[in-house]
Amino acid sequence: AGGRYDFLLMLILSVKSMAKSSSLRIVGGLSSAETGDWPWQASLQYNNVHRCGATLISNTWLVSAAHCFRDMSHPQKWTATFGALLKPPSLKRSVKTIIIHEKYRYPEHDYDIALVQLSKRVEFTSSIHRVCLPEPSETFPYNIYAVITGWGALTNDGPTPNALQEATVKLIDSNTCNKKEVYDGDITPRMLCAGYLEGGVDACQGDSGGPLVTPDSRLMWYLVGIVSWGDECAKPNKPGVYTRVTYFRDWITSKTGI
Repeated sequence: AGGRYDFLLMLILSVKSMAKSSSLRIVGGLSSAETGDWPWQASLQYNNVHRCGATLISNTWLVSAAHCFRDMSHPQKWTATFGALLKPPSLKRSVKTIIIHEKYRYPEHDYDIALVQLSKRVEFTSSIHRVCLPEPSETFPYNIYAVITGWGALTNDGPTPNALQEATVKLIDSNTCNKKEVYDGDITPRMLCAGYLEGGVDACQGDSGGPLVTPDSRLMWYLVGIVSWGDECAKPNKPGVYTRVTYFRDWITSKTGI
């Protein structure tokens, strides 16, 4: 159903983008301050400063990137906020537990996944609720569109926005992404590339840990990837690299029961 599905997604996004004027944000994205557009998006803040994105996967659990917690794995200094604006947030929660994947080793990018348990549950509303997790066996076709969201830098090393940004990217197959001129064999089975080889649209610093989502034919949104790494932002032949959620689906269940 790739064709119909792509058409649906492009329809939603073109309607959304016609309603706003496009400008350079998330790097090549759109501002998305309408509350409730991406209700599973959270901001992870260390000492009340936005550090990373995260995705709500149940009333008490978020999934994010392991590298967000390098040297900063004390839960008591972290909070999670919800809503399209960093300030003021719609909701704030303190963090109870941080679980970093056992095989993650900085500075390598492999196994870049972490789970964050909130100290108090979040009651779902139309503007704050979980995303769907794919089955471990689910395969997402390459070249379909997906959406990235976050409060990361608007250009490489550039300013960070207060309003959540969104951008549309395409899933890129790993063989292409492992080509010499792209990432030269660095993409493992636990990673997924998305973006455009011509550059121009990408996640950037501060988007890490946030969601890469794609809708099914019923417009249920599924978490395909977690913003992980890339060579700078939006450079040609350097698409974004995401943690592949299907690979870690059983690991998520083993830690959270979800």
